Amino acid sequence: MSGAHFAFTDRWGGVSAAPYEELNLGGAVGDDPDAVRTNRELAAKSLGVDPARVVWMNQVHGAGVTVVDEPWGERPVPEVDAIVTARRGLTLAVLTADCVPVLLADPVAGVAAAAHAGRPGLVAGVVPAAVRAMTELGADPARIVARTGPAVCGRCYEVPEAMRAEVAAAEPAAHAETSWGTPAVDVSAGVHAQLERLGVRDREQTPVCTLESDDHFSYRRDRTTGRLAGYVWLD
Repeated sequence: MSGAHFAFTDRWGGVSAAPYEELNLGGAVGDDPDAVRTNRELAAKSLGVDPARVVWMNQVHGAGVTVVDEPWGERPVPEVDAIVTARRGLTLAVLTADCVPVLLADPVAGVAAAAHAGRPGLVAGVVPAAVRAMTELGADPARIVARTGPAVCGRCYEVPEAMRAEVAAAEPAAHAETSWGTPAVDVSAGVHAQLERLGVRDREQTPVCTLESDDHFSYRRDRTTGRLAGYVWLD
C-alpha cells in the first residue's frame, strides 16, 4: 500500500544472550537494558526509520488506547495496548511473544495504529477500540490496511474448556481445537473477524505460528524469552 509500511521482526540479528537470543526488543523481560537498547536501534535502522521516532507502549492486556503525535521523551510510557497517530513519519511499535501484533493504516487520511491483542485484549475489544480511535482522526475503515503478525495459532493455543467458552462468547470466530483434539483459542481468527465486522477489508495474516517456529520468541514454549516487534509507519 503506497505510503504505508508494515514490518515484523524475528529473533535473529541482535546482541542479546541466551535465553533472549538474539533480537529481543522487550525491555521488561529480564534482559540487559543495554542489549535491548542496541537491538531496538538495530531493528529500526534495518527498517530505515529513526530509532528516536519509534513509540512503544507499556502493554497490560487491556483495551486502552492513546493517541500520540511525538515520542514519549522523558514522559512516562502509558499503560495501554494500542497507540494511534496522525503524524506521518512517526513509527508505532507493538511487542509480542505469542499474542497477535495488529498493525493498521489509512494512507489517505494519514492515520496509523498498532495494537497488542492477546486473549484478554481480544475479549476486551482492543482492536475495535483502536479502529474507533483511528476513525475519530479521520480514517475510513474501508481504506484501512490491516496486517497481523506472528502469533500462536489455534492449533497450538490449548486452553481449558471454560476459557474457550468465555472467549467464544465474546468472539465466536476464536473458538478452536488443537491439532491433538483439545479446546483451543485462535486469537488471530478472532481479530480478523472483528476487523471484518468493522468494515476493514484489506487484511493479511502472517502464517507463522510462534510456538512452532524456532525463529520466533514464544512465551508459551519457553516462558523466559524475548519479545518480537511489529512496526507501522506512514510516509
